[in-house]
Amino acid sequence: MSLGGGTFTVQNKKIPGAYINFASQKAASAVAGDRGIAALALELDWGKDSQIIAVTGEEFAKNSLALFGYEYSDPKLKGLRDLFKNIKKAYLYKLNEGEKATNDIATALYSGTRGNDLKIIIQKNVDDNNKYEVITMLGTKEVDKQIVKTASELVANEFVSFKATTLTVTAGTALAGGTNGTVSSTAHQDFLNKLESYSFNAVGCLSKDTSITGLYVQYAKRLRDKLGIKFQAVLYNTSADYEGVINVKNAADESDIGMIYWVTGVIAGCEINKSNTNKTYDGEYTPKTEYTQAQLETAIDSGEFVLHQVGDQVRVLVDINSLVNTTDEKGEEFKSNQTIRVLDQIATDVASVFNSKYIGKIANNESGRTSLWNDIATLFKSYQQIQAIENFKDTDIAVAIGNDKKSVTIDAAVQIVNAMEKLYMTVVVE
Repeated sequence: MSLGGGTFTVQNKKIPGAYINFASQKAASAVAGDRGIAALALELDWGKDSQIIAVTGEEFAKNSLALFGYEYSDPKLKGLRDLFKNIKKAYLYKLNEGEKATNDIATALYSGTRGNDLKIIIQKNVDDNNKYEVITMLGTKEVDKQIVKTASELVANEFVSFKATTLTVTAGTALAGGTNGTVSSTAHQDFLNKLESYSFNAVGCLSKDTSITGLYVQYAKRLRDKLGIKFQAVLYNTSADYEGVINVKNAADESDIGMIYWVTGVIAGCEINKSNTNKTYDGEYTPKTEYTQAQLETAIDSGEFVLHQVGDQVRVLVDINSLVNTTDEKGEEFKSNQTIRVLDQIATDVASVFNSKYIGKIANNESGRTSLWNDIATLFKSYQQIQAIENFKDTDIAVAIGNDKKSVTIDAAVQIVNAMEKLYMTVVVE
């Protein structure tokens, strides 16, 4: 079980942890953690079933054939290439679980139609006529070769496991019967349940089904607000009115949900002192961008993350989330993803320091609270150094004893820096 976290209304929590509220200032009427981790559940022709796998950008480029059944440059992996353009690591989950391809000699390691492209060739070894060369082919590519006397000596490779059989020379025996299976909302729920144990910055949803997108919205709200796990969910055409959800407006010519890959990557990979506003789309899909100026203004008012045409380039209009209706606690600034990234980083870093260094270890006395104040002030100074916040003063943080001897309260004020988006200029002609 994880340590407690999330927001609080009154100081009545039972589980040790860091409970942190953020609010807008009412109008008159340690080291910051890294970003760049995304999560995505998707349909695949090959791969581990019902299991989250961690893949770095380097591993994706080098090992995509074994991981996903296709070479890195294959059109089948276009979406993943878009995802990895802006992230360091992804937690990926194969939603569909079908049948494994098989023949008399071997069985595919994973279910999926890609297994039907596997073939086993058995030929005599030219140097020793008592031995066989057992070759595994994927399409036209040789992916494994073993020299053995009997089938019992064969070792499973990255694509097939072998059966106990008598080896006989064959020019090539294809595997057959591999299927992809279908995807249900249950598969998405299983993915989200398992993902709860991981730390990530954004999770994408490759579905238009409102019952499934609704799962992701509720998941984001529960983890962000109840458990203190900070991330944003990236959904297509979903008006969640919530700062933890990105509502992607654009469909792509190839697929309505095609832009989810790239947007999930840029949301996860953007640093807390940066903005995605005006970022150039460098992916492989063809986003639909035929919007008038009035439609773009409406999109902003509606909390839609939209890409638009600027000359011969496609760019992000404004780096915003789906929050539309503001309150005293969540003002206009909460619509900015840059603001949310900073607040999420503060929550994550402060909770990390408190959970690892203070819970059950440091006395809740003046000395202990001063130590906690110093650690939080160090974090805030690091944010200011990279221009994520500004005008920080020591008096912006106050640490005091809570309602009981085991609790501490922290009041903090922060001024978040956002990137320039609008220029208003008056030129006087003399």
